[in-house]
Amino acid sequence: MAEYEIEIAGIKRKLPLYKVDDDVQIAAFILFGDVEITKVAATELLSKAPEFDLILTAEAKSIPLVYEMSRQSENKDYVVARKGKKVYMTEPLDVTVESITTQKEQHLYLGQEDMDKLKGKNILIVDDVISTGESLKALEKIANEADANVTAKMSILVEGDAIDRDDVISLSKLYLFDGEGNIKG
Repeated sequence: MAEYEIEIAGIKRKLPLYKVDDDVQIAAFILFGDVEITKVAATELLSKAPEFDLILTAEAKSIPLVYEMSRQSENKDYVVARKGKKVYMTEPLDVTVESITTQKEQHLYLGQEDMDKLKGKNILIVDDVISTGESLKALEKIANEADANVTAKMSILVEGDAIDRDDVISLSKLYLFDGEGNIKG
């Protein structure tokens, strides 16, 4: 299997390449279980973050990151937009999102209790990887619906279209690859 080596906050990892379609492969960055990257990425992102009250993320891969960021930042809370409606959610907000890694329409849900936590707060939107920006748009819509003030959008990695964004704070670039495993230019 082809791999791509990346460096994040001084730590190197080899990421396997996976086919999205005949013309595109992605380097799979999986944060789950990588405590070393989680800790250093949280520290580095916090060093770049403006003042904030809460962190907002989408379920699931970025949860360890926002937990560690919250822990390192005086135990500030975080809110997770869920991929499924939960019985405890009253009047859940439903936002549609399409992601390059799932290749199908998804939904993010946030109950009224979490919407109330966000209301009027300065928040960071945090994800592990931002690529097409669709998940980011969905989280921004949630923040707007909750009357929260987004102070920054942050991720460990930016890939694809997001590489050229100047409104996202990130630690490194993750390239897309062609069908042969070459970096797409």
